[in-house]
Amino acid sequence: MDRCRVQCYEYPTCPDAVKAPREEVAYVTCTYRETCIDQPDFLATIDLNPRSPCYGQVIHRLPMPNLKDELHASGWSAACPCFDNTTTKRNKLILPCLISSRIYVVDVGSECRAPKLCKTIEPVDVFWKCNKGYLNIPRSLPNGDILIANLGDPSGNSKGGFIVLDGETFELKGNWENECGSPPSGYDFCYKPRHNVLVSSAGTAPKYVGYGFGPDDFKKGVFGRRLNVWNLSCHSLTQCFDLGEDSLPLSVKFLHNPDAAEGYVSCALSGIVYRFYKCERDNWAVEEVIRIPAKDVTGWIMPKMPAFTVDLIISMDDRYLYLSNWLHGDIRQYELSKTCKPRLVGQVFVGGSILRGGPVAVCRDEELKCQPEPLVIKCKRVHGGPSKMQLSVDGKRLYVTNSFYSTWDKQFYPNLVKEGSVMLQIDVDTEQGGLTVNKNFLVDFGKEPNGPCLAHDIHFPCGDSTTDILA
Repeated sequence: MDRCRVQCYEYPTCPDAVKAPREEVAYVTCTYRETCIDQPDFLATIDLNPRSPCYGQVIHRLPMPNLKDELHASGWSAACPCFDNTTTKRNKLILPCLISSRIYVVDVGSECRAPKLCKTIEPVDVFWKCNKGYLNIPRSLPNGDILIANLGDPSGNSKGGFIVLDGETFELKGNWENECGSPPSGYDFCYKPRHNVLVSSAGTAPKYVGYGFGPDDFKKGVFGRRLNVWNLSCHSLTQCFDLGEDSLPLSVKFLHNPDAAEGYVSCALSGIVYRFYKCERDNWAVEEVIRIPAKDVTGWIMPKMPAFTVDLIISMDDRYLYLSNWLHGDIRQYELSKTCKPRLVGQVFVGGSILRGGPVAVCRDEELKCQPEPLVIKCKRVHGGPSKMQLSVDGKRLYVTNSFYSTWDKQFYPNLVKEGSVMLQIDVDTEQGGLTVNKNFLVDFGKEPNGPCLAHDIHFPCGDSTTDILA
């Protein structure tokens, strides 16, 4: 792979981001799949106003009309190209289902603290019209339509690509990519209108990982390995980068600056973060910029435990990059003054599989001198590891949940499934760098009226660091 031959992009200030209002409400996707509780998944509304008597509590629950959907990712029907935009409204939240392949459209504009379901697209329509299934990340396109990434076909075989919803009627329009252009697997994507490019990552084969994570799945093509570069206007693949067998590139993000032709992709199983960037003409290149070493362990499913980097987000001013390591249990903050050389400036453990006193013993660790202590907040022992993150637009508050995928939650963190997820707040030092768990904030999904559930994706109606594409 090409090494960086261009000058590293230096971040600008982003005044619109820091002027945006503080988040007062969050929407969180919650599932009961694999919990042995026969209840529908729901969208939780969380009060984030510190002055509210309901601060840090679930103030509304919108149950879905079906069981075992696995609500997972979510996204807005329209993304504001700038934070002072008054014409584009975030009034519909799109909820694709990872397992059932349904798509729910939720009205959050009529009453933001009590969302309502306004449309459902059934799996049979997705199967017949698109020959796709196992739906994941939704994002709005520059033309107003909604693009949804898929992991497989209706039978659970690995198959990448995207389906498209009409941005006004929310009718299913069909596949986005050209007929001969589907990559072998898919998961996440991001795009840059000014550079006419879309970049997508690879996922897993649904019918295999549905049984759990198995060491025997390595070297069989179960875990994706490619980073795909697309022509945004022509819907065609232009370049593919092989990031290594069983590397499993998941989360992919561009820098927010609309002129910046670069971003990052995190590989869950290899522990590597690659920077991708535009070089000559319309060609792109990748280079390794972060490597998180696996830990030698006993008492686990394999002798080496990967970090399993689930999520990657970038602050709105492009100053910091954040990684969540679901198995190791830590969240990391990297400073991006030189984008080709991210510098670790903050780290905090909020769970994971290598805690002191647990079943796993670390025999060799290139980074830590001792195993971290378990996290307890408000008398609640936090199980699981950091999964999905969401960053306030001013960059000062990082929210995180600890469910990745219900089947793997049950396998690696049975106490998480038994006692329910949490949502935590990490306080961020935006001047010098640094992360601190806020011990006064805890959303405990173990206390839900229908029993403990698993919480995943987070979005704010006022805007957040993973939705808006600045144009």
